[in-house]
Amino acid sequence: MNKIFISLCMLFIIFTGFAQVKINIKDSSVKEIVLDEVVISVSNFAEKKKNIAQKIEIISAKMIAQTNAQNTGDLLINTGKIFVQKSQQGGSSPVLRGFEASRVLLIIDGVRMNNAIYRSGHLQNLITSDQNSLSRIEVMFGPSSTIYGSDALGGTIHLITKAPILSVDKNYLITGSAFTRYSTVNEEKTMHADISLGDKKIAWFQSFNFSDFGDMKMGGKYSNKFPDFGRRSTYVGEINGLDTVLVNKDERIQKNSGYKQWDIIQKLLFKQNKHISHSLNFQLSNTNDVPRYDRLQDIKNFGGTIGTTLRFAAWFYGPQKRIMGAYELNTNKIVFFDALKANINFQNIKESRQTREFKRYDHFDSQIENVKVFGISISGRKDMGNSELTMGTDAQLNDVKSSAKRTNLTTGIESKIASRYPDGKNAMNNFGVFVQHLYKFSNKKIIINDGIRLQYINLLSQVLDNSFFHLPDTAVKQNNFAATGNLGFVYSAKKNMVVKLSISSGFRAPNIDDLSKIFESSTAAKQVVVPNANLKPEYTYNIDLTISKRVADKVSIELTGFYTIFKNAILKAPFKLNGQDSIMYNGTKSEVLASQNVNKAKLYGFSFNVIADFDKGLNLSSTLSCTMGSFKTDPSKTSTVYEKQINGTYALVSRYVSNKPLDHIAPLMGKTSINYQHKLFNIELYILYNGWKKLEQYNADGEDNAQYATAEGMPSWITLNLKGNLPISKYLQMQVGIENMLDRNYRNFASGFSSGGRNFLFGLRANW
Repeated sequence: MNKIFISLCMLFIIFTGFAQVKINIKDSSVKEIVLDEVVISVSNFAEKKKNIAQKIEIISAKMIAQTNAQNTGDLLINTGKIFVQKSQQGGSSPVLRGFEASRVLLIIDGVRMNNAIYRSGHLQNLITSDQNSLSRIEVMFGPSSTIYGSDALGGTIHLITKAPILSVDKNYLITGSAFTRYSTVNEEKTMHADISLGDKKIAWFQSFNFSDFGDMKMGGKYSNKFPDFGRRSTYVGEINGLDTVLVNKDERIQKNSGYKQWDIIQKLLFKQNKHISHSLNFQLSNTNDVPRYDRLQDIKNFGGTIGTTLRFAAWFYGPQKRIMGAYELNTNKIVFFDALKANINFQNIKESRQTREFKRYDHFDSQIENVKVFGISISGRKDMGNSELTMGTDAQLNDVKSSAKRTNLTTGIESKIASRYPDGKNAMNNFGVFVQHLYKFSNKKIIINDGIRLQYINLLSQVLDNSFFHLPDTAVKQNNFAATGNLGFVYSAKKNMVVKLSISSGFRAPNIDDLSKIFESSTAAKQVVVPNANLKPEYTYNIDLTISKRVADKVSIELTGFYTIFKNAILKAPFKLNGQDSIMYNGTKSEVLASQNVNKAKLYGFSFNVIADFDKGLNLSSTLSCTMGSFKTDPSKTSTVYEKQINGTYALVSRYVSNKPLDHIAPLMGKTSINYQHKLFNIELYILYNGWKKLEQYNADGEDNAQYATAEGMPSWITLNLKGNLPISKYLQMQVGIENMLDRNYRNFASGFSSGGRNFLFGLRANW
């Protein structure tokens, strides 16, 4: 409680320091409404959302503040439209239309976050962006490779941070916000402050955010059928410096799941004249050690027999640091273009994996990765009457350094072990040119979106020390070229009805992670993934149809259906290394898997949204999303699948199957909320829900993590939540909430970490 008191004091100190500054609250509100109608992700320049055929979801600054989420992943979850997987509290891996991780493109302030080691499983890179420093998020559903190139198969998540604000007169303009929050379910303490100081030509923005998350407590209302699901009865601790299995006093506390994170953003804007402006953008995100909670539950395997002793004494991600620096030039009325934007950026990403098995003091293993990324992009826009033309070029150069060592904690002696990626040169470079076009017919009823991109990617990955696995290929080289495009139609059929049709293609070249990685895929099934130098690029071909209608100016309905053909899909499947289908890895005989191209897969689904506005500030909104996917298997090979047994449980079996479930396919999900906006306060009562994911719908060789589900799969769940905002003064408001009011015990599909139980939120937010 002392930390809470200190947080509150700091907030009020910040707030009172700027309480004298006046702003026009009404003008700020109007500005936000206008921004909500505009997107920048589709062409790098502002465009009205209603003119875009592709399905786009906008999360505004107002929605971010009212959601009051703990991190960016939780913010996406609370939309009810985006599924997010978690292997640990310090993780969030969004899934868009059955695509996850390296197949979803993350962008921050126009800079690609995806790099050469973004994996196909689950990522936690999303949380390296501070949601309290965001001005908005734009989510593009479906392939969006025309503008951004490789990786945008399932869609794009564009994170846009707050910007410095110039003054419109001779006086300095000071704006900012401060925020503090406490959550009971994990004793979270968060402090945030940002400030913008500007005159007519120069503006500076500074943001700081710190969060301290304790161990998460899961819900106490268990299913009658699975009364022990997720309980943490024991954990590994130390007594007199020795590993000891300890009894957890409260089985609902997920021991060793807490972590700390801090984020800093600095921006400088210089308006040279009315035609030219320059901006600098510096971002730093860092954590302490983040425990990999799902692996800390694993049970030791003795020669193929599952024991009862916890396997790991330590399994954590070392501090995950992301540093980004970017310079951007914006100008207008230059040569052919009405507007031109150029961005030069550099990213330095450091991450590591630290593991030690129970009582193995001689085996503290560290795998360390350092990725340096240089990027440049130039794009220009030309308005030509009814047409808008955007042209551009971009490049991203990746350099990966991978190393590994084993430390004997007793003697301090270090020795070399196999690194996660090859220990030689690892480089991956992307180059692309694109054209995006929008045409508005004179009758204003039809708008056409079309575009094309040409992409070239080269890759080199070299193994220097091949003594560990005797790989058949010690150097992997690839040169891939692709052409992708999009064609869309927006038709305003009637006054209150719009039909959107979008056809698009996506492309993703195999990266260093796909081609060269060696890692333990499943501790339960004992599987190891080895390199495969023969991978080919993945392609998607997608069609979307969206129909939206407003009824009697009170009810808005939107229905979207999509169908995606996924060619050369890269999936993990049984493989042979030097003629062997199993090898010794970490002292255990493990089945060999490798990433391989599947001939063809398909995904399809729908999303439904409805908003009903009632009188006196009351409205109801509801969303429902469903995705399904499968791929054709090689008829000459058997496949490992989950099959229902006579006793009602499921077991792994090998048999011939013609179609097999894709992994990463989220269950049916949605959100329904009732929101009441009063002139004095705002309150929202809502439910979040997920459907069942039966075990036979899991991909046995993929990243669905059946070992962390029940014997029948992942049960459906529903939570009841209540949040409210109460103004205390013109500049200060109190935020309160109760998440998971009924204390439901549940996990998201593919997650090895249980969601929080009943949680009371308390926060204070100041804006000036």
